Amino acid sequence: MDVSRGVFFSDELMQEIKSRFHYVDSDPAKRERLYFDNAGGSFRLKKAVEQFAKADSIPDNPERIHQTALSLQKMQAAGTADVRIILNATGGSVYSSLTASAAMFDMVRAVAENVRGTNMVTTVLEHPSAFDAMTLYAEKLGKELRVAKSNPVTGGVDVEEIARLVDSDTCLLNVMYASNISGAKLDIESIVKQARQINPDVYILVDAVQHAPHGVIDLQKTPVDGINIAPYKFFGCRGSGISWLSDRASILPHHKLGGKKANFWDLGSAAPWQFSVVTEIVDYVCWLGAKFVDSDDRRALFVGGINQIALHERALLSRMLNGTAEIAGLRGLNGVKVFLDYEDLSKRDLIVAIGIDKLDHTEAVREYEKRGVIVYERAASSIYSKRMLESFDMDGAVRISPLHCNSAQDIDKFLQVTAQLCKAA
Repeated sequence: MDVSRGVFFSDELMQEIKSRFHYVDSDPAKRERLYFDNAGGSFRLKKAVEQFAKADSIPDNPERIHQTALSLQKMQAAGTADVRIILNATGGSVYSSLTASAAMFDMVRAVAENVRGTNMVTTVLEHPSAFDAMTLYAEKLGKELRVAKSNPVTGGVDVEEIARLVDSDTCLLNVMYASNISGAKLDIESIVKQARQINPDVYILVDAVQHAPHGVIDLQKTPVDGINIAPYKFFGCRGSGISWLSDRASILPHHKLGGKKANFWDLGSAAPWQFSVVTEIVDYVCWLGAKFVDSDDRRALFVGGINQIALHERALLSRMLNGTAEIAGLRGLNGVKVFLDYEDLSKRDLIVAIGIDKLDHTEAVREYEKRGVIVYERAASSIYSKRMLESFDMDGAVRISPLHCNSAQDIDKFLQVTAQLCKAA
């Protein structure tokens, strides 16, 4: 089977999937709309929201010995195990925080302050939580910050561009799994392999927030020292960041209560809902995987589900770019410029950046909303966009980010609206 342009879910399965999420086809006021800003916060699983409310309504402190407290401990243990399922992680420590951004600052600090080396390496495309943390501690500790350039053809960062900056004096390499502007996936496996060939002792941190809902993560193939995800961008709820640290990274000095184990990172009482939401996410992906994979192994089912999500999203991406016999795709629409367009869709997550002639990016976003479509403007005036856009010599873009619970028909509606905008402009 040729999967270069993806494989759609069946219509029947598509309806099942949509029924499991809130607000896929309408907004909270029950107005019909397309929500194509999932890179800013994904559709929520109904069961995740229900479990959040159920778990958080329980007043009991999980650090007690009575029955309800013990049930909360089991909830947390199950969610911790499911974090490992998502990442294929063994050993190390799972760390829950208020946000994935806060966790990234904590992990960068622990390595930068405690690992010998004169320089740290990152890329120009990093989220501010990684880039600014690297900048802060490089300046504070007198270390050189080396920044890998972006590739305007692929929309990502080349392995060789990163590897050339790593040497025997590099204490920390910090890279993201996928760009949240172009959707380009970085080759983390090759980056880790080449970096460790140059410096076997280098610590490596990865921001997987953007990529986690779209593709498989396997720490057995990419043995990094720290990685973070954000459930609110992964069908879950806001107010939670989840990270994993390797055995050696987890015991680096960090903020910790003195009586806790050396590899313990949580501060204060646990919030069991954070872990129960992760379990609902994994349950859902495994439910999907079971329709394609014959296995009783939870990791195998999860991988099967994520792989099918990736194939469906690739099909959505292909349809958005190329259209059909009946409707023009973004590549064929007069008045539309597809930025950072790269032909190999297997190298991309489901994000597209475009410009519309005669409309600035903010105007375009507002015009889309008038027509029932929610997208997002990436502008050089934003701290979340400026550095990345300038690296591509761009002043802005309209970012489009559907999710696997969108259908081919949703893409067609979006293309029809875009064609209307081009004519109106």
